[in-house]
Amino acid sequence: MTHSEKPLAGWRVLVPRGGKWGDAVAATLRGYGAVPVIAPLINFASSADPDALRDSLARLEAAEFDWLVITSATTVDVLVSHGTTIPRETRVAAVGETTSAALQLAGYHVDFVPEKDNSARGLLKEWPLASVKGSVLIPHSDIAEPTIVAGLAARGFEVEYVAAYRTVGVPVSDQVAADVASGRTNALLVTSGSVARQIAAQLAPLPDATVVACIGPRTAFDARDAGLTVHVIAETRSSEALVEALVEHARQH
Repeated sequence: MTHSEKPLAGWRVLVPRGGKWGDAVAATLRGYGAVPVIAPLINFASSADPDALRDSLARLEAAEFDWLVITSATTVDVLVSHGTTIPRETRVAAVGETTSAALQLAGYHVDFVPEKDNSARGLLKEWPLASVKGSVLIPHSDIAEPTIVAGLAARGFEVEYVAAYRTVGVPVSDQVAADVASGRTNALLVTSGSVARQIAAQLAPLPDATVVACIGPRTAFDARDAGLTVHVIAETRSSEALVEALVEHARQH
């Protein structure tokens, strides 16, 4: 693919997460000719109630729960940092392939992953119908929506939620803010509702020509709710689908 054939040639694209995820997305964007700008907009901090978290994890290790539901790779990091052992008899559900991969990489077993929709709603929709009783532990972000908690409770489960970590905003640099405000940044990747809210708080109003690309319908809904105009929606919640959707948008426009 020559430079002239690259659909994102010259595009500056804000990547709102760092680490391995941000590096991988940046490398993919460069392959299409883009200039990625890694500017993490959120970070994760310890739970505000560490005693409650330790108690829940101790009961998990004692096999007091029939199911453990994991909604993010960050929660997996919390389990690992606490040295948590998941009993074999406790079934584990992961909200998507990325979370499932993180669990398995950490040495944990995974019993259920939704096939079609890697989201809280997808997990509920595809939940094994035979498993409609028992207790469930759901450790996730302090600002997570109650979708899974309410959905499983409605199905007859005894559901316990515990905050495993806090999601906090990260201020962008003055240079990043100036590039977005001037229109020099051509596109922003939005990977969660938390990221959308940080974009709205720190960078809005965005120039009319700035493309906002969201990592799935749910994130697009959250972005619009935050006051952003959405131009691109990936069909699935994966970094590959997000970049591909932006590439397709660039080709069409």
